[in-house]
Amino acid sequence: MCLIVFAWRPGHAQPLVVAANRDEFYARPAKPLAQWADAPHVYAGRDLEAGGTWLGIGADGRFAALTNIREPHKPPTRRSRGDLVARFLCGNQSISEFFNDIGRRSVDYAGFNLLVGTRDALWHFNSKVVAPEPLKAGVHGLSNAGLDTPWPKLVKAKAALSEVLDQADPQALLGILKDQQTATYSDLPDTGVGLATEFLLSSVFIASTTYGTRASTALIVNADGSRVMVEHSFGPKGGRLGEVRLELPPPSPFASGPGEALFSTV
Repeated sequence: MCLIVFAWRPGHAQPLVVAANRDEFYARPAKPLAQWADAPHVYAGRDLEAGGTWLGIGADGRFAALTNIREPHKPPTRRSRGDLVARFLCGNQSISEFFNDIGRRSVDYAGFNLLVGTRDALWHFNSKVVAPEPLKAGVHGLSNAGLDTPWPKLVKAKAALSEVLDQADPQALLGILKDQQTATYSDLPDTGVGLATEFLLSSVFIASTTYGTRASTALIVNADGSRVMVEHSFGPKGGRLGEVRLELPPPSPFASGPGEALFSTV
């Protein structure tokens, strides 16, 4: 996942609103948003190479999402960072217990930003900073650096999210994620990947023959615990592959898990 913009508003009718693009090589196999057969309370896409995911929701209002920190000269590590999202969604640890565990394991992973939350809290962990932190209410964003680092595409996407928050719906959020306008050369960050690659990666939506935006996801969490999640999937050069829409009703006080999920695909 290479871009996430989100609004965290405890006490609001829509306490969590998320728009996120996952950027990856097209050759890396993945499944679109679905209910996991081996963890039926988890709803997420799935990386078929390593088994993890980039963004998903789980029981008890759980949410998790990930971006990589761009470090082109670092050697490969033993574990896939998508394992971190899957571990939180599949487990039942509190946020503090989870981060205590991850803190001991973070050296096993290349650099990452991790968001984890429940209905009551949302936390961010940057593996280069080490200490996780609870997020304050407001509009935030992550790309491949620190929280709210003012890269051009992140500044643009956060502003666009702020404009639609009063009437947030999945289509408006997905519209933010379609923007293919690249930044000017003078505004590009220098992350060590070369000017041509910096330019390619500077748009909100990335499209090329080998690497680009594979999934765009809109998530709205309502105060009653109901959730709506829509994912668009893409192939080389940004070709649209499909859409999955998930609706989860509010949890029942008489059931151990959420109500019946409503899925539709296009």
